[in-house]
Amino acid sequence: MMEEANIIGQEIVRIDPSATIMRKRDGHPLSTEEIHQFIQGLVAGDIKDYQMSALLMAIYLNGFNTKETADLTDAMLYSGSKLEFESDTDIVDKHSTGGIGDKTSFILAPIAAACGVKVPMIAGRGLGHTGGTVDKIESIRGIETSLTLARFKQQLLADGLVLIGQTGEIAPADGLIYALRDVTATVDSIPLITASIMSKKLAEGASGLVMDIKVGNGAFMKSKADARRLAKSLRQTALRFDKNIITILSDMSQPLGNTVGNSLEIMESIETLKGRGPSDLTKLSIELAGGMIHLAGKSKSVAAGVKKAKEAVKSGAALTKFKQLIERQGGDIRTVDNYSFLPQANLKSVVTAPKSGFITSFATEEIGHMLVELGGGRKVANQEIDMAVGFTFHHKLGERVTEGEPLLTIHHHVEQMGQKDELSDRFTSRVIKIAPKKPAKKVELIIEQEIEWS
Repeated sequence: MMEEANIIGQEIVRIDPSATIMRKRDGHPLSTEEIHQFIQGLVAGDIKDYQMSALLMAIYLNGFNTKETADLTDAMLYSGSKLEFESDTDIVDKHSTGGIGDKTSFILAPIAAACGVKVPMIAGRGLGHTGGTVDKIESIRGIETSLTLARFKQQLLADGLVLIGQTGEIAPADGLIYALRDVTATVDSIPLITASIMSKKLAEGASGLVMDIKVGNGAFMKSKADARRLAKSLRQTALRFDKNIITILSDMSQPLGNTVGNSLEIMESIETLKGRGPSDLTKLSIELAGGMIHLAGKSKSVAAGVKKAKEAVKSGAALTKFKQLIERQGGDIRTVDNYSFLPQANLKSVVTAPKSGFITSFATEEIGHMLVELGGGRKVANQEIDMAVGFTFHHKLGERVTEGEPLLTIHHHVEQMGQKDELSDRFTSRVIKIAPKKPAKKVELIIEQEIEWS
């Protein structure tokens, strides 16, 4: 039987991995040493994938308490490098749990940076039904997202804004664990989600975090109750690490904004920075940016931060920051004023409403899967994606449509005509529901928010 050795002070403590798995399987809390040893062993290659998978399922079924979650976060955080700053009080980041058409990072980050916040973004790629921030920004020709941590830190201090992809230097244990969670049906575990998010965000050296937790049929958290449990777990963990945090629960029962697809979402983000974006995307981006501005000490309240955020968009300062980000990281700055420099699908096919009535629901998660089928997302890691394809929606929940009126536009290629027809049928038969009566309940974009100071 394999045993792993760990040195604590002068004493060698040996922990049997199978015994750790058994303890959690039987519902017992794990010690700090057990958790740290398991993660150290995983990164070193001594703990095997099948052992980590077994522990993940035990955690999924029996949970972690607050201390165990913090211990797991700490072990994953220190599995790699951690950025340190002389003063981190104005360094604030944002994280979203992911949704369909969620492109707020490209809007709120330059807004906050224009207001004096330093925004370190270490983002991921898409896998499954939700898109990836790095994939979307790479729609811009030439932009470089593989920066060293030294370059990352230098640009953050100089410009107040930087965006890179996940790196093996930051929380490498998270990459190993997430790959296993994805194939072992343990993704939607609140302790595992918490440790994954917080280990990466804490490694950035930020003093504050704004967390956008999506709720609805297009999100990992389908219910408000589950979203509130995740928000509480994130706040408790942030406080244990002396970080200020705002958690926001936002609706994901329909696509955010009007577009879904990589280059389409970059266009919409730029339009929003120009003050011409959809109302829901604009509102959420401004609210999240306002929270970041407040946590960074640049405003006396979130409301005052929101006011500053609006001014940054109106003055053009936020758009200038976004241009600076593109230029600094080697992207084609012409993109901001000429969208022809972005990947474009060669056909646009309009899907019309099959009958008159009110839009009562979207099968939002299925829209994400349909984008993957069209080539705009990936089913397996490292799969190449088509930046040009996607959907533009012309109506929101509760809006009235007339039979034959444009419902959405599919952006696709000539060789995808058959696939386009199949997707069109799915949209009108089961993805977008139309009924005679207007829904009684209005959609709340921002459901609730809470702030905690360390």
